Amino acid sequence: MTVVVGVGAGRGVSARSVLGLVEVALREAGLPLSAVAELATVDSKAGEAGIVGAAARLGVPVRAYPARELALVDVPHPSDAVLAAVGTPSVAEAAALAGGGELLVPKRTSATERVTCAVARRRLLNVGHGYTGGETPEC
Repeated sequence: MTVVVGVGAGRGVSARSVLGLVEVALREAGLPLSAVAELATVDSKAGEAGIVGAAARLGVPVRAYPARELALVDVPHPSDAVLAAVGTPSVAEAAALAGGGELLVPKRTSATERVTCAVARRRLLNVGHGYTGGETPEC
């Protein structure tokens, strides 16, 4: 199974903090780190050292979405504070779901750092005789 991890992080949060919360969320879903295809976030946070560093350690890219695009994604846990800060009511859940799919782990927040993450399974797209979306069908 291939998953996208949506991540939100405050300025100056370490890669270790981001990766720690990602590991907790994946463990909750019963998934290995190798299931992660990308970290996704809002474009204004895509250059944060903690997010970039966590993605590098995982060996995956960071995908950035404009806040206006994330604001269109229906999420179970919107936040007025996040809306005021970055222009979308959700970063982690919306970024995880932006490419379509199923939310496996809703927003989790670090107890000690300003980090959030959510995990979504990538949707399979049957295109002709093949599949796209970073995942092959399970038989």
